[in-house]
Amino acid sequence: MTDAPENLALPTALAEVAAIGFTWEWDDETDEARGCDFELYDHLEDPARTAWWFRLWTGNPDVDGSQFRFFGTTGSGDYTGFWLARPTARLTDQPIVHLGSEGEHEVLAGDLGDLLWLFAAGLGPAEASTEPRPNAEPDPAFRAIAERHAPGRQRPPEQIVAAAQAEFPHFQDHIAALIR
Repeated sequence: MTDAPENLALPTALAEVAAIGFTWEWDDETDEARGCDFELYDHLEDPARTAWWFRLWTGNPDVDGSQFRFFGTTGSGDYTGFWLARPTARLTDQPIVHLGSEGEHEVLAGDLGDLLWLFAAGLGPAEASTEPRPNAEPDPAFRAIAERHAPGRQRPPEQIVAAAQAEFPHFQDHIAALIR
């Protein structure tokens, strides 16, 4: 794999998304959120920090989260990152997972290219992990990034998530076995 743990730089496409950033606001009048509550890190999370957090999240002192490379979080403490499920694949070809602050966990995208198209559709990881909101506003800047890094791969968000979950149906059981 070309992206060893020592290299914590974000892949180019994620760095481009991070440079733009996500907007999120709460409308007190309608009691609804607009945008995406997601913040990309400046780099992949340090493996020592991942180990600390993953032990806390699972309640299991024997795990270290080394199969993940987290790259972002939400305000409520959800984590999103690469799951190193494909032994010989590059980092950007690994599936993207979302681990929620309330214990929810699922595969969101088959790889970084699919995640870029979720972003282009106006969804962050938390928004894609639940039923996509009908009022999500597509993001033209993220679309340009998706077109540049994953051309011809645009699909409805529901199809992206469903395909990833169908490819990795054992993820739920894998995580459940680690939780104490």
